[in-house]
Amino acid sequence: MGVASSIYWKPTFIWRIDKVRVMNQIRVESKAIRPLDKNFALDKNSLAYYTYLADVRYQVQCHIEWNMQRSDLASDRNMKKHVAIFKRALKAGGRRDVYLGTRECQGYVKPVRFDEGEGAYDNDDRLFGVMVHGFNYPEETGDPMLSVRLWAPKMHHGIIAFPRPDECTIIQPIRKIAEQNWQHPDTMQSVDDLYAELIGGNGQ
Repeated sequence: MGVASSIYWKPTFIWRIDKVRVMNQIRVESKAIRPLDKNFALDKNSLAYYTYLADVRYQVQCHIEWNMQRSDLASDRNMKKHVAIFKRALKAGGRRDVYLGTRECQGYVKPVRFDEGEGAYDNDDRLFGVMVHGFNYPEETGDPMLSVRLWAPKMHHGIIAFPRPDECTIIQPIRKIAEQNWQHPDTMQSVDDLYAELIGGNGQ
């Protein structure tokens, strides 16, 4: 969801990832990095080794659903305009910096047909064990408990199909979040104004 949100996001909706196609062979590489200590001193001879995925390429199929916890943004629910803005942002490489997991892992996005091209695992199936599916945020679920969803993904012919959040059976509570007033529609540009600014016209 982080990549999709970096392309275009508003609190009006929630991104849902339907499936991911792994295009390149899964490889890792280690890099030695000298981290700053807590006092930002550079004179300490410390070295850390980090393991990264290398040369990654994916095809992603996703959709948006309205955030029903934000009733104050009901007037902002115009699917046609949100999709048009998203497509424009995707062609431009995203409205914010795109990165995979951590800030130093820069990502690049472009429009593509989900099934086009040859993938490294088109004839392969794999199990990946238990991994993080996503987080249940109070402003999206209405539940004050922040929790993490876990699942055991399976890749079939290079494609990983994601279950819906409510279909995940392994939920780990993290902590309760103090009740907050999320509703501040006056601080956000409406989809109508954003559409007119970026694309022009009213778009209905």
